[in-house]
Amino acid sequence: MMTGAPVHAAARPGRPVVIEAAVLDERQYQRICELVRRRARIELGNAKRQLCQTRLLRRLKALGIPTFKQYLALLDDPHAEEHDELINAITTNVTAFFREDHHFEFLAQHVLPERMAANPDHRLRVWSAGCSSGEEPWSIAMVVREAVPEGWNTRILATDIDTHVLARAEAGVYKEEQVEPVSLARRKRFLHRGSGANAGKVRVGAELRPLVTFKELNLFEPWPMKGPFDVVFCRNVIIYFDVENKVRLLRHFHDVLAPGGTLVLGHSESLVAGVTGFTPCGRTAYRRDRG
Repeated sequence: MMTGAPVHAAARPGRPVVIEAAVLDERQYQRICELVRRRARIELGNAKRQLCQTRLLRRLKALGIPTFKQYLALLDDPHAEEHDELINAITTNVTAFFREDHHFEFLAQHVLPERMAANPDHRLRVWSAGCSSGEEPWSIAMVVREAVPEGWNTRILATDIDTHVLARAEAGVYKEEQVEPVSLARRKRFLHRGSGANAGKVRVGAELRPLVTFKELNLFEPWPMKGPFDVVFCRNVIIYFDVENKVRLLRHFHDVLAPGGTLVLGHSESLVAGVTGFTPCGRTAYRRDRG
């Protein structure tokens, strides 16, 4: 049974630090929850303590810090870079190409044709908010290339708070099994198979890359972009926030969407009380009212 005692005393010179096989105690966990809530508005909840402990043990090992007490002391400095690493460690990045495929069909068949008809200036803007390792924005880019004629000024913004997954997203390199949800026709057109040291991997091709820009962004800090966006994908993100912050974020999305623009949420998400100015237009899809 884990008792909270360290497996070994402090490391000696030339020997690796042995991280304690300890439970993240309640006081320490609540401190972590407070830091995460303050920085990212994410509510971890009591059920996430074991998950948090497992992920933070990796940070202790990487830093050579033997105790959670010392780790929290490091975070006492509000300017410490470890605050970003903490958020990177505890955020969940579950995604896939064409996840919730009905959203991409809806984008191709309804949203993009409607927005093209509404934009005589041939300008389209799409935002993937919480893009994780990039499968979502690259999937959007494939649909855009197929549905939008040449000559349109089209851009896709992809943002995430996790700097590690954002770097992977921008690299656009994936294992072959990760691209299985992509149709053969799309794989042939948009993805390139690796060889040699990159055998078993695929890389997003040059046709898509000019479309997508990746940026680090905390959704609860000032947004450098003002829109208007024709489509915002924010799927399986707001489930991590309390009601007050959900309302705040959804209202902000409303403000940057063009009238008639579409907000797409995840399969287990919906608008909450206090958010107005949207009309349901599909499965967890909402159109900004034109008023």
